[in-house]
Amino acid sequence: MTSSVRYLRPVGHYVDAPNLSISVGGTTFAYRDLGPRSGVPLILLNHWGAVLDNFDPRIVDGLASKHRVIATNYRGIGASGGKAPVTIDEMARDAIALIRALGFEKVDLLGFSLGGFVAQDITLKAPDLVRKLILTGTGPAGGKGIDRVGSVSWPLMIKGLLTLRDPKFYLFFTSTANGRRAAKAFLERLKERKADRDKGPTPGAFLRQLKAIKAWGNQAPQDLGSIRIPVLIANGDNDIMVPTANSTDMARRIPGSQLVLYDDAGHGGIFQNYADFVPKALTFLEA
Repeated sequence: MTSSVRYLRPVGHYVDAPNLSISVGGTTFAYRDLGPRSGVPLILLNHWGAVLDNFDPRIVDGLASKHRVIATNYRGIGASGGKAPVTIDEMARDAIALIRALGFEKVDLLGFSLGGFVAQDITLKAPDLVRKLILTGTGPAGGKGIDRVGSVSWPLMIKGLLTLRDPKFYLFFTSTANGRRAAKAFLERLKERKADRDKGPTPGAFLRQLKAIKAWGNQAPQDLGSIRIPVLIANGDNDIMVPTANSTDMARRIPGSQLVLYDDAGHGGIFQNYADFVPKALTFLEA
């Protein structure tokens, strides 16, 4: 695979990016910032319970080879202060305030899983703020099975404890040999940063975010047809957390959107296929 990722020449590396913070409305938000200073910045919004060290360094470095990339934490997660919100609405409002506090008038968004919920809501709330939108491993408000993320996840989290594996090994990847190899490689990449790692999520914040996810799954559908910016949607063909049918549904409802589904891949399809996803994302952002 090495030869296929020679295009990855990041301006700085995510494993070495300093931990930064900014006060927004009295709350401290943690983030990391790398890549060239020119052009429209790309804001990364991550999954349930994720902290800054849960962003895949291969994806961040690949995107930062051409774009300024800012990885963010939600309120109450990792080194960010405050109490974790229990609605996507509040997470989106926090993110809009953070983006504006950083001085940006126009951004691109990449949301994975929970981050994709937040990215959709930001785009609908502040359409003039978002230039391009990438939605990965995610689904729309009221989407199929989103209200059952907890019931799907808990047994596999327990399995992770019993087998001494990170639950993402089971939740993000298929159970095939290919999926297991990809899971192991992804989890090893998340350990590459040795110094100044972010704080892990507290159990309370983890549960509060799950409430937000369940509420999103039970929420009335939003008018995705009103999104008139370029949108790239990517997922695995066998996502058990946010069922893949949601990606197809979003692609049908968002005018002109592009859909990429990876074979023999689950919720973490973009991590398993980063060598394909990064060039596709760069092409999309530069078009």
